[in-house]
Amino acid sequence: MASSAPYAVVLVSGGLDSMVSAARAQEQGFRLLALSIDYNQRHQVELAAARRISAILGAERHIVLPLDLSAFGGSALTADIAVPKDGVGAGKDGGIPVTYVPARNTIFLSLALGWAEAMGARDLFIGVNALDYSGYPDCRPEFIAEFETLAELATKAGVEGQPFKVHAPLQDMTKADIVREAARLGLDAGISWSCYDPAPGGVHCGKCDSCRLRAKGFVDAGLPDPTRYAAA
Repeated sequence: MASSAPYAVVLVSGGLDSMVSAARAQEQGFRLLALSIDYNQRHQVELAAARRISAILGAERHIVLPLDLSAFGGSALTADIAVPKDGVGAGKDGGIPVTYVPARNTIFLSLALGWAEAMGARDLFIGVNALDYSGYPDCRPEFIAEFETLAELATKAGVEGQPFKVHAPLQDMTKADIVREAARLGLDAGISWSCYDPAPGGVHCGKCDSCRLRAKGFVDAGLPDPTRYAAA
């Protein structure tokens, strides 16, 4: 790729969605600056997957930034709260599940924005999805649109007429669509990690929201699932 190609900061969690999002950025001709956040999440194994993905996609730099959100708590991913295993989005009140991390995507995009401005990049990629997902408010199109407005107001670049674009290429895709897109891009889905509550032996639990959505995506796509699950 030509060195004159623009940079994009891509958020790489280690999951299938972030892998496909980053690969889409690469396909569009961007030079990748990969950002992963070590927020002391329960499923820290995803950071190893993020390193693999960033290396395979040829990111020019990969930062794993420590930011201990367990100091705040408030989520099954950052506090001593059980991860639900009884169905997707299964909050007892029918609302947002306890695996929601307070303001996580706002925090992550803000960090990506800071790095992008420092590097002269004007494009951010995030693998959020608003169809087959757990109902998190910071995955919705409205959030992405409003964050772009925030970025324009809150940065020197934005004030000087150089707005930022937040790309959410998977926004309107089903999980099956994402699985098919991974195959089209020639990605090895098996190197990604989705499980919120890893089982002994380093395998996906098979029952948390994220595992259920991942497994259903492969079934609906009609493609083999390379994931090792502890439970069907």
